[in-house]
Amino acid sequence: MSFLESMKNRYTTKKYDSSKKIEEENIQELKEILQLSPSSINSQPWKFVFVSDKEIKQKLSEVSWLNTNKVIDSDTVVVFSRINDIHLFEKQIENELPIGAVNYYKEFIKPQSEEQIKSWFDRQVYLALGVFLSACAEKGIDATPMEGIEPDNYDKILNQQHYSTLMAVAIGYRDIEDLNQPLKKPKSRRDINKVIETI
Repeated sequence: MSFLESMKNRYTTKKYDSSKKIEEENIQELKEILQLSPSSINSQPWKFVFVSDKEIKQKLSEVSWLNTNKVIDSDTVVVFSRINDIHLFEKQIENELPIGAVNYYKEFIKPQSEEQIKSWFDRQVYLALGVFLSACAEKGIDATPMEGIEPDNYDKILNQQHYSTLMAVAIGYRDIEDLNQPLKKPKSRRDINKVIETI
């Protein structure tokens, strides 16, 4: 199947078959794909937590609003977090990035307000989210991106000290009765000529 066909087949899964498990090899590949995600100046202000433990998933499900069943029935929940300690982030890039990248940060990002800097962090994490959802589609793994969760409670459950949850993604395999899948509910997108311009 081509990547285009994979994207046509992907959708936000509403109902998972809890009996179907993702092979460990595929989970490991998804972890490596996330590690390779792009970010501005290679800043990588993120952490990704793969949760398959049933007890932890149960706790997360209770603070996931309308996503309770997706969290419980999916194979794994991947939590996307950004670093919340700017000083710690600055130490990280000074130790790991070339001087040109560090100087870019100091000149263009650091002078901004704390809120703006953290918003910049957030945008890097969303780049990784796009890569992750595309990778899942290419591998035939169903996914549900979820902002409808309680981030502070996710942080407490996962004991996150220096990172803040932004969103989570449930992954697994669709239930054949899921009414949201393209075979039962065709995709609805704006006309390509309304969203793509060629100059």
